[in-house]
Amino acid sequence: MIAALGSTAAALSITVVWPQVWLSCRHGRTLGLSPTGSWLAVGLNLCWLTFGLLVGDGPQIATHAVVGAGNTAVLVALLRAQPQLRTGQQLRRTAAGAAGLAALAAVSVVAVVLGAATAAVAAGLSAVVTLVGIVAALPQLVGILLDRTQDLSGMSPARWYLGAGSCASWTAYGWLLGQPTVWLSAGFGLVCAVATCAVLRARSTAPRTVPQRASRAVLAAA
Repeated sequence: MIAALGSTAAALSITVVWPQVWLSCRHGRTLGLSPTGSWLAVGLNLCWLTFGLLVGDGPQIATHAVVGAGNTAVLVALLRAQPQLRTGQQLRRTAAGAAGLAALAAVSVVAVVLGAATAAVAAGLSAVVTLVGIVAALPQLVGILLDRTQDLSGMSPARWYLGAGSCASWTAYGWLLGQPTVWLSAGFGLVCAVATCAVLRARSTAPRTVPQRASRAVLAAA
């Protein structure tokens, strides 16, 4: 059962990002996406890929190489569709966390090359990235909760449903294996994913209000 959960979690992790890739890269829809969250996703993938390389974990390497490519594609689509996000001021505000993660990955590799114990470096890297990963789940959710008039047409509901399934699988997997860092981070991600799904569903089914002037114009035309 544990092996099946692990396989399911890994498979869902790889597929999570692709509905968003299709929506943003193929159709150019990015409204509602958090630039900070998108940058952090790329930075986190880089760190986990580095971790996998340090410990020689093939599935970890494959998963984060594939998912990282998808998250990078979404980020590029977001920056292309919204040029205001490419200004220096915006980049300093939204990409600072990702830059810090990239620096952390680079420092970890350099430390191992200079002779530091690989296991110790990998453990430190994973601990920091786990904490950052928990925080990284917040910008997207907080953004759509604070601005109830925000256009969310660029957010793929399928991506978040798959994300909820992936987090649920990782939570159960970590719990059964007795790995607190896994089930705590995945559990927090599950809460955020379910909340995001609820917001997307509520916004998609909410009745659209017709502006008063437009209503009068329609009545006059009738």
